[in-house]
Amino acid sequence: MSKVIGIDLGTTNCCVSVLENGTVQIISNKEGGRTTPSVVGFTDKDERLVGQIAKRQAVTNPANTLYAVKRLIGRKYDAPEVEKMRGVVPFEIVEAPNGDAHIKVLDRVYSPPEISAIVLQRLKLAAEEFLGDRISEAIITVPAYFDDMQRQATRDAGKIAGLEVERIINEPTAAALAYGFGKNKNEKVAVYDLGGGTFDISILEINDGVFEVLSTSGNTFLGGEDFDQRIIDWLLAGFKAEHGIELKDDRLALQRLKEAAERAKCELSSLSDTNISLPFIAADQSGPKHINANLTRDKFEDLVQDLVEMSVEPCQKALWDAKLQPSDIDKVILVGGQTRSPVIARTVTDVFGKEPSSEINPDEVVAMGAAIQGGVLSGDVKDIVLLDVLPLSLGLETRGGLFVKLISRNSTIPLKNTMTFTTVVDNQQSVEIHILQGEREISSGNRSLNKFELVGIPSAPRGVPQIDVSFEIDANGIVNVSAQDKMTGLEQAMQITPSSGLAPDEIDRLINESETSVDRDRDEREMIVRRNRLDNMIKSARKAMAEFGRSFPAEEQMEINGILNQAEESLFTDDKDEMGLLLLRVEEAASRITAAMLAPAPAPA
Repeated sequence: MSKVIGIDLGTTNCCVSVLENGTVQIISNKEGGRTTPSVVGFTDKDERLVGQIAKRQAVTNPANTLYAVKRLIGRKYDAPEVEKMRGVVPFEIVEAPNGDAHIKVLDRVYSPPEISAIVLQRLKLAAEEFLGDRISEAIITVPAYFDDMQRQATRDAGKIAGLEVERIINEPTAAALAYGFGKNKNEKVAVYDLGGGTFDISILEINDGVFEVLSTSGNTFLGGEDFDQRIIDWLLAGFKAEHGIELKDDRLALQRLKEAAERAKCELSSLSDTNISLPFIAADQSGPKHINANLTRDKFEDLVQDLVEMSVEPCQKALWDAKLQPSDIDKVILVGGQTRSPVIARTVTDVFGKEPSSEINPDEVVAMGAAIQGGVLSGDVKDIVLLDVLPLSLGLETRGGLFVKLISRNSTIPLKNTMTFTTVVDNQQSVEIHILQGEREISSGNRSLNKFELVGIPSAPRGVPQIDVSFEIDANGIVNVSAQDKMTGLEQAMQITPSSGLAPDEIDRLINESETSVDRDRDEREMIVRRNRLDNMIKSARKAMAEFGRSFPAEEQMEINGILNQAEESLFTDDKDEMGLLLLRVEEAASRITAAMLAPAPAPA
């Protein structure tokens, strides 16, 4: 089996890693970053930008720059979470023919798995360049509270990107694997995972290489994006109160506000206050208007207090389900960038009665755990057993719209359970099996996964036929359901593929499209490498000119500075020939500067 990479497909950032010689290696992207922004930008030149370069151009191209797409994956257009997101993002979310939430960019509509696949493909390419070999297998992490439809949609994204997803594992579980890897620990661990878009809390018991999840809870629509939005709303309200101008419909302004809010939030993790300055954010008849606001940490914590408190109840629920007291927890691990906010550490300390551990980078720990699980599957890691749980109950709709659970939440997976049902009408010859996931007693309050029909039941009075319905859940949390008439042996079975998912022929088409974009991605990488080289040369030349420039005649100084200025202005050109010419001209200028530096000083008169 070839190397299996581990991928944390986050709402805000992604991270990819691999197990090499018993050590987990975080794989840097082509810009040198250990994490990659989960941002995809489309330009009018038919370019697809991914990561930091996409994020940088978001201010000038907000409608065609997509972020936080993980919050849409596996969701319907009319879901309340999607409605909320439509009100705050600058890009257009549309309803697909099957009711899914899709995204319209320029003249094309994309599904969330397609956008996620573009990011995954970039991570796959980085791993191949790092390892010097083709990669086809991956472990991808998802929030513990993702339901079956969201897990299936994530698998679709991997498949579109050219990856065989060997296992879908829960993010807190992956974090615990990374924490306990190589340690002979016997501990009960709580993993508090507050990322860009989701929140999970899992309680695990680690015992001599056995990682057993005791309980899990969370919120799939609570994360750093919501904290950013509180700062944005505060800035919008202040600007409207001061100038009477509403910025909510100004996409360009909103994108600038988003970047400023994210930056301010990060600064407040270490500073007591920060200044937010956005000049020329708008204008009216009296002239240009600016935002210049001071945000203190106390004010920020006041703005987000209710969001922080929304994470407390799931923690208490997870403890209750695990039949544990806070004092029973030996260690609390923080995961996700949002946990760097001091208010989170204080809240976690209040809930669990102990300060959280900070020994592992919260941005990288999930990808590390995924790589370790990849090592387990490939045989490179021995003596680790992972016992995960089902986050939400599974069952059927019965007469009157009631929900009957066949498998309860927090059951250890993989597992199978069978329950016998019967008919409710005389001579009933078919039954509809409606599969749902959730905790409500009424079916309409739960998530519908799919339906199928068992036909050919012999005529008989109601209550006489016996139909065995079996639910089987694999290690990925993927559900298989079968129904069998005991009398005839007639059986109908299906794997739950989300009704909101992509059809097999759509996935095949998208796989072909992604394969054709590999050359384009490699070309883009080459341009970035050359751009970085040019940027470094310009900076070195400017530094040298500042020190040795006086040794040149005035005209030559102007000529060299003109070359450097032109190169700097054209640094982000997409024209290969122009980039090549700029490199040659700057190299020639650098050679002249070097010659001046090495020339002997004139003899004193």
